[in-house]
Amino acid sequence: MRNSKVLRYPISFVARVLVYISAAITVFMVFFLLGYIFVNGIPHLKPELFHWENTTKNNSMMPAIINTFIMMIMSLLMAVPIGVFSAVYMVEYAKRGNKFVHFVRVTTETLSGIPSIVFGLFGYLAFVIALGWQNSLLAGAVTLAIMVLPLIMRTTEEALIAVPDSYREGSFGLGAGKLRTVFRIILPSAMPGILSGVVLSAGRIAGETAALIFTAGTIAELPNSVFDSTATLAVHMYSLLNEGLHMEDAYATSVVLVVFVLGMNGLSKLIASKVGTKKER
Repeated sequence: MRNSKVLRYPISFVARVLVYISAAITVFMVFFLLGYIFVNGIPHLKPELFHWENTTKNNSMMPAIINTFIMMIMSLLMAVPIGVFSAVYMVEYAKRGNKFVHFVRVTTETLSGIPSIVFGLFGYLAFVIALGWQNSLLAGAVTLAIMVLPLIMRTTEEALIAVPDSYREGSFGLGAGKLRTVFRIILPSAMPGILSGVVLSAGRIAGETAALIFTAGTIAELPNSVFDSTATLAVHMYSLLNEGLHMEDAYATSVVLVVFVLGMNGLSKLIASKVGTKKER
């Protein structure tokens, strides 16, 4: 029976085989990269890499880890409100066929495809040079906020579109206004998708290097103000690799960075599942 189906639909059989091969190659590459990083990095993890102060002797990554959290929080505080409210306007308030909404969507998709180094050059010219912020935490945070804004907008928009129209109609039928419907019905229902986009954006911020080299700098020290130069964990790893003198410490730093990004992705799924469970209850 199976052989007859193969002979009858050879193109479908070939397509299925190609899909399986592609999936196997993808899984293999992921595990190969993770295995390579862990094998080369875990043996070089040592207590000196987690001291509070970075010196030429210990190459501590602890200041860079703290800087990564600070950079992430600052960037998300700027990008999340703008991205979420922009998506709310496009889905809930703008009329269908609105040319302005079409322009915003095209712009957002264009920004999503721009390499991060271009954002870094823009941040360098606009914030570091034109505004005179120099290489600073603030310049890096604003640049990353602009970079992750398209991702937050698109994920929020898709989450809002996925909410059934019956929710809106039921709310309006009970006498609720537009604003109350959006904040009490639509946004809570779309929250799993919104949170997933936010956490994925946080993971992208944690792993970003090119944009921050031009804007935030490469000094692995805790900043005293938002106008001080600083380095995140990814930039700190890049600096160690670029010097070529501390390859073992760079591999150890890459392990922490990979675990951090994987943790952010896992947190995204956990938050989405928890919020979805509460909503069903």
